[in-house]
Amino acid sequence: MNNSIEIRRMTESDVDLVYKIFTEHTINKPRDYILRCWEQNVAGERITLLAFYQSQFAGSLHLLAASYYPYFMENGIPEINDFNVIPPFRKRGIGNQLMESVEKIALEKYGIVGIGVGLYQSYASAQRLYAKRGYIPDGRGLIYKEQPVNPGSMVCVDDDLNLYFTKVKPET
Repeated sequence: MNNSIEIRRMTESDVDLVYKIFTEHTINKPRDYILRCWEQNVAGERITLLAFYQSQFAGSLHLLAASYYPYFMENGIPEINDFNVIPPFRKRGIGNQLMESVEKIALEKYGIVGIGVGLYQSYASAQRLYAKRGYIPDGRGLIYKEQPVNPGSMVCVDDDLNLYFTKVKPET
């Protein structure tokens, strides 16, 4: 484990820091969204983990107790959501440690965890990370705006076009 990386749960005092750093790095997350995430942490609907590299905020991800993706929601599969590593901190193992931490929480509590990933080149690192970490497709095919893509249909290749994956707790 890299001793330069600290992973911890978000606190209320982190809201402005996260907003400031995301804004500086053109990661479009309105302050209201970040505050709502904090409120959902308090309500037990979400767990937000923050990563710090040499004491500097370097990224975050969320674990949604109830996914917005219908298949996960119907089957009680929590979803890793809104995963961001600040660009200058990428390729340092931060994303991997965030995933390790959130998986430990999710697999202990639920025995399974899900994640969706975009399909264009900007998501290539995430796609590779999830495969290396043992995630497998959920078997539902492409999903656009939380709905299945039917053969022959036309959809926009944007952040709403995803493939969803799951990982189950290993048998001991």
